[in-house]
Amino acid sequence: MKLTRVLFAAALAALALPLSAQQGGTNNMEILRDKLKGDRKVIVAANMKLSEAEGKTFWPIYDAYQSELRGLNDKMVKLIQDYADVYNKGKASNEAARDLLHRSLAIDMEETNLRKTYVGKMQHAGVSDVQVARWAQIENKIRAAVRYDLASSIPLVE
Repeated sequence: MKLTRVLFAAALAALALPLSAQQGGTNNMEILRDKLKGDRKVIVAANMKLSEAEGKTFWPIYDAYQSELRGLNDKMVKLIQDYADVYNKGKASNEAARDLLHRSLAIDMEETNLRKTYVGKMQHAGVSDVQVARWAQIENKIRAAVRYDLASSIPLVE
């Protein structure tokens, strides 16, 4: 239940920042990204229940994961900005829609591959499978909250 309350609070904080493709909210995207960068580690720490010894193994790997994830997040921000440009021009061409779709799918695949890589790194470093699974669940919930906010803010392609 604690995780649910923390994620709900994080989602509310994220929802308080309007992210609209129609407005091309670059500054809002940067504010959200900065806020989630700080809040994410707090959420993970509050829910992982790591001992000091486990933390010494887990946190450097987690920080490396977050560093790589930032690159994917930057790609997602660029994709949203490009979508806003297409949307603001009116009806999207088939070529533009295809490009946006393929880039979105590529980002999803890169994110999945990144998580798989870091699951392996954590397991190889001796983080227990239970802790790795817990981390994956927490990350999935955070990503779901962020994606829900994005989905509710971005209109359908025309």
